[in-house]
Amino acid sequence: MGWLNRKLFGIAPEEIRFDYRGFEGGGVHIRQRIEQIGETFASGYHAALLDDEPASLAETLNRQVEGELRGFAFEGAAMGLAVADFVHPFRPSRWQAFLDGPGEDHVYMLYVGMGWALARLPVRLEQATRRMDPLLRWLAIDGYGFHQGYFHWQRFIGQQEEPRRLTAYARCAFDQGLGRSLWFVKAGDPVRIATAIASFTPNRRTHLWSGVGLACAYAGGVERSVVETLREVGEGFLPQLAQGVAMRVCKRVNPLFPFIRWMLGGRGKGGAKPINLAEVPGEALI
Repeated sequence: MGWLNRKLFGIAPEEIRFDYRGFEGGGVHIRQRIEQIGETFASGYHAALLDDEPASLAETLNRQVEGELRGFAFEGAAMGLAVADFVHPFRPSRWQAFLDGPGEDHVYMLYVGMGWALARLPVRLEQATRRMDPLLRWLAIDGYGFHQGYFHWQRFIGQQEEPRRLTAYARCAFDQGLGRSLWFVKAGDPVRIATAIASFTPNRRTHLWSGVGLACAYAGGVERSVVETLREVGEGFLPQLAQGVAMRVCKRVNPLFPFIRWMLGGRGKGGAKPINLAEVPGEALI
């Protein structure tokens, strides 16, 4: 059945090409990075469509994908397993088995990948996530937001279309995922990103900037000077940018902690203040 799943639900190679998607901005390096991430995600997704046994799937991903990109492959695999679960509703969930077993080191990415699947399946988003972990379920809605921004950016970024049938709180998570997609759609170009966010209503901007911060830290692909420009154009949203980076710090605490401090305005050795999360505005936390 794996080959049939791949034929019915596979993502065509051109779907993740920078030019095909109509993304804009950035130089050759960041464009290549964006395509590399997309290819890695798709490889994990297709691997899960072909083999939905958690143990062998994880072995394949760990063997074929280098450590830096492995999280994207597991994210794609989670999407594939969620699709397979939808096609075979009367058997034990492969996605849940992956989460509880060999995929547990990538728990955040598995929830985000679930959100990608929910964006393509005929389900009600919040109802579909209701039985998930009460905290981590919001990552699935974040993943849904990223999917809509990545594949339908003309509507959700260009026209600032709002998602339907989502509660106010869920829309915050959606916007954080949408903000992450901005890093890809605008190819890590700080000015283009800031201009796009400015076109949204003020109540949505904080969560969009938080998503940008997370994508900057996780996807990367740009020089330090670009990050410095991002900090300048996002000056009014530095706590939100730092919050996004902090989410990535869950996996890379030591290397990125100074970066968060710098984002918040610390002056480095001898002059930097320790981060006090209590000082981060409440609306930045979702």
